[in-house]
Amino acid sequence: MDIFGVLNMVCGLALFLYGMHIMGDGLTRMSGGKLETILEKLTNNKIKAVLLGAAVTAVIQSSSATTVMVVGFVNSGIMKLTQAAGVIMGANIGTTITSWILSLTGLEGSNVFIRLLKPSSFTPVMALIGVAFIMFTKSEKKHNAGQILVGFTVLMNGMDMMSAAVKPLANVPEFTNILLMFTNPILGMIAGMVLTAVIQSSSASVGILQALCVTGAVKYSAALPIIMGQNIGTCVTALLSSIGASKNARRASLIHLYFNLLGTILFMAAFYAINAVAPFAFLNDSANGAGIAVIHTTFNVCATFVLLPFSHMLEKLACLTIRDDEKIEKIDDFQLLDERFLAQPAFAVEQCRVVAGRMAQLTKEAIDAACELLDGEKFSEEKAERIAALETKIDHYEDNLGTYMVKLSHTSLSKDDSHTLSMLLHSISDFERISDHAAGLMHSAREMHEKGLSFSEMAQKELSIFTKATRDIVSRAVKCFETGDLQMASSVEPLESAIDTINAKIKNRHIERLQRGDCTIELGFILADISTELERVSDHCSNIAVYQIQVPQDELDAHEYLQSMRHISGNAFDTMKQNYKMLYALPKE
Repeated sequence: MDIFGVLNMVCGLALFLYGMHIMGDGLTRMSGGKLETILEKLTNNKIKAVLLGAAVTAVIQSSSATTVMVVGFVNSGIMKLTQAAGVIMGANIGTTITSWILSLTGLEGSNVFIRLLKPSSFTPVMALIGVAFIMFTKSEKKHNAGQILVGFTVLMNGMDMMSAAVKPLANVPEFTNILLMFTNPILGMIAGMVLTAVIQSSSASVGILQALCVTGAVKYSAALPIIMGQNIGTCVTALLSSIGASKNARRASLIHLYFNLLGTILFMAAFYAINAVAPFAFLNDSANGAGIAVIHTTFNVCATFVLLPFSHMLEKLACLTIRDDEKIEKIDDFQLLDERFLAQPAFAVEQCRVVAGRMAQLTKEAIDAACELLDGEKFSEEKAERIAALETKIDHYEDNLGTYMVKLSHTSLSKDDSHTLSMLLHSISDFERISDHAAGLMHSAREMHEKGLSFSEMAQKELSIFTKATRDIVSRAVKCFETGDLQMASSVEPLESAIDTINAKIKNRHIERLQRGDCTIELGFILADISTELERVSDHCSNIAVYQIQVPQDELDAHEYLQSMRHISGNAFDTMKQNYKMLYALPKE
């Protein structure tokens, strides 16, 4: 092989790996995170876990991606170690689909049907359709479909280019001698393991082996141990991703390693033991793409069939390797923001939504507690400390979510996921500000308690109505944020407008009481602080609701939107506002 042949081979390999990457990326984006969500929820049964692991891997075309995802699930506490074992075994089966697809390049024959099955016959049409989808359609689903079609075409053309480039190696004695070395099971396993560990994809390394088969110099006696080694080498990705993770996450990656290691040992021991008694004639035959796919699939199916009943033993072995200590590992919400999920952006966005939802609930809890302190009840220092702790915790939520979502924004996001991320980024800032106002209300309540101050009976009644309306608007904002209910979101702004009216009336009444001498200036300052805090809480709730309505429409001018709503008379906004005014009407003096 001359220098041009080497360049063609390298170019073919580059196209092959790139095609696999963009096809997998298109498949992942088309799934929209749904596969990962199903995987997360439906893995209680071992058989079901295997089937789901196989199905997800067959779709996204990467056992490494599935296994890394499982490590992330375990690290976040979403999935138990027992559930992870079945999914990992299924992932090994699912990845064999790629080798069957690649084996189509080796089809030969003059029959029309066989010729139609050859990639060289149908990939030009797929490329044309794919490019048309990418260039001439606006639908994101069609763009993803186009990416899959183009990726598949590039993958197959890379495979053909590699095969054509290495074909002359059949006449090179040095190349044949190297392959003869791999008929030694140990050397073959090491070669397959190293190759797969370097490129971190068993599908790609199997494809390279299939390309080499066109030389006719690769015997099944060399191909078989190489394939076994490839299954071990693919564990490197999961092992690397588990560094710094929880003990159970590291154990999940070890289960992957032990499964492939024990499966390989058992398979090869049984195979070569039988071969010693009754030699397999096919070992001296030249391997082909279909034969490689058969070996790859047979090994993974057999290994799963044999080891699945003993998955609990693999789990125990992993636990013995990484032992528990006296320190108990706690799973918190922030572990859901696992950086392993960034490789699957749609699922990562969903995890952000889950964590932001919990942040929203904590914010609601803080406001409810703060309002209770103002409702004339006996001041509780314990409740005040709880509000302060919630405010600090919510600050941590904003910091962790914000940092994670900035990283997520640099990944390849669909339009819907981009909208969701934008909405979340804006909303968490408002939730954090609401918690600050809850702390401000708590400080006002504490000041009154420490100074022995109390509002007049009428002022207290007015304040109770104000806090009741505030708790209502926070509840509505949290609910529309969690559910995406646009009808609920549209009910927030009319209530915010009604709260503005309540705030203005309470301030006017307070001035009148001051003039009559029914209230002190000191209490007046405290009441002004409280009313300002409550009114600002409603403003932030309004922002959260507007994000729900406007972000999906690629608009984010909250001020303009609110102004337009308030100036359109005779609509549902006015009706709802009047209803809220009646519901939260202040008592007559």
